[in-house]
Amino acid sequence: MKKIIVIILSILAILILGSCIFYNLNLRAVSNDSTKIEFMVDSGSTYNDVISKLKKEGLIRSELCFKLYIKFNKVNSVEAGKYQLRKNMSVKDIVNEFSKGNKYNPDAIVITFKEGKNMRSIASTISKYTNNTEDDVYNLLNNKEYLDSLIDKYWFIDESILNSNIYYSLEGYLYPNTYEYKNKNVSVEEIFKSMLDEMNEKLSDYKTDLLSNDYTIHEILTLSSIVELEGSNSDDRAGIAGVFYNRLNNNWSLGSDVTTYYAAKIELDERDLYQYEINDENEYNTRSQHLAGKLPIGPICNSSIESIKAVLYPKKSDYFYFVADINGKTYFSKTYEEHLNTRRDLMEAGLWNTFD
Repeated sequence: MKKIIVIILSILAILILGSCIFYNLNLRAVSNDSTKIEFMVDSGSTYNDVISKLKKEGLIRSELCFKLYIKFNKVNSVEAGKYQLRKNMSVKDIVNEFSKGNKYNPDAIVITFKEGKNMRSIASTISKYTNNTEDDVYNLLNNKEYLDSLIDKYWFIDESILNSNIYYSLEGYLYPNTYEYKNKNVSVEEIFKSMLDEMNEKLSDYKTDLLSNDYTIHEILTLSSIVELEGSNSDDRAGIAGVFYNRLNNNWSLGSDVTTYYAAKIELDERDLYQYEINDENEYNTRSQHLAGKLPIGPICNSSIESIKAVLYPKKSDYFYFVADINGKTYFSKTYEEHLNTRRDLMEAGLWNTFD
């Protein structure tokens, strides 16, 4: 009798062990194939419907083991929608994907707005990737009711954006980044909201310093936009910001060519400026002496958080000039004579940057 009991228990142990091995093996991925497969879960579908379809698509090894897995883990429902699954996903991976809900949208679009680009570039990008036109962008920028709502909503926006001399009201306020939208029918307002929300998130860590600064947030964003373009190939943006502060504090003009290009609505790589454009006295051109000791009326591009931080926390020095070579290395000078010597040395070394 003892022998019979031992044999029975041994058989049961073997069966249990074998079942566990069988169960776990069938929870593994079908293969190493990482090809994405679009998988549709119809409205009203139960897990039984989904499991049968998963087996048919070759995405799982065993319907039974899948059913046991969701029972053991108390998984009850699956959300309808389109998913992207792969044959190298285990049962656990697939269930987790379903648990997240429908994240895959074949109509979704991804748009990247680059740092240092101005509103004309943003309008062009929106027009290229969505069903909006550039005029749709500009019309919203001129919508006072809309702008007023932004002033009420965002702590870092004030009436400065309503100045009629500003080219584009939200220039400098739309944070450059990569964004995803449901489809090409996304509105300009939705796009702006995502960019403004991102700016809010970026600035929030520095809110106290921004609000207690001697300069307004609008002025900080304005100077940041200049630093972004002047120091786009340089790690020493704080040093560049320090030079600009020295000039402002001594009632000098900033003398920044990038503001002159923006004032003329000419892109930096488009062409050289004409003399009358260089001499033009407007609210953006810091080459003109009428802006001595002053900032432009508003930002000239949408800058990165690195440039904003550089303006918030500038490197103090007694430099009044700077120039960058073609490799992005920045050279600082105290006097104009030193500055001219540096320029000459760079030219002779073949390191002169065309736009400096």
